[in-house]
Amino acid sequence: MKVIIGADKGGFELKNKIKKYLEGNDYDVVDVTEDPAKDFVESTNKILDKVLENDSNLGVAVDAYGVGSFMAGTKHKKAIVAELSDERTAYMTREHNNARMITLGQEVVGEELAFNIVREFLSAEYAGGRHQVRVDMLNEMC
Repeated sequence: MKVIIGADKGGFELKNKIKKYLEGNDYDVVDVTEDPAKDFVESTNKILDKVLENDSNLGVAVDAYGVGSFMAGTKHKKAIVAELSDERTAYMTREHNNARMITLGQEVVGEELAFNIVREFLSAEYAGGRHQVRVDMLNEMC
């Protein structure tokens, strides 16, 4: 699994902290915004281009509030995206919804909470089974 990460200027500081955290925990991280993207649409598109290259890739987008990256991400076919601000939802959106990318807001979550959210998202496995019907419906949208 590769973790594709990116941010605009509103999430760049937190993105760099998450990147360092992930690398320190032996994740294979691909940063698509070594410099801040001009806006959340650009950073989200860059992340999802890489996420959708391989079924095992997952993404983390950071902007000021998480909402912009979420809205941009939902425009991509076959990209299930979740805007998060708690650990439990991070785990469950991966396990039940097969979310491929999460969005976080630098102005919403602190550093430790962000680390916990990302850790829970990446540690969850998609359960499949009864959830697949909904996942298929979501993947057909756009």
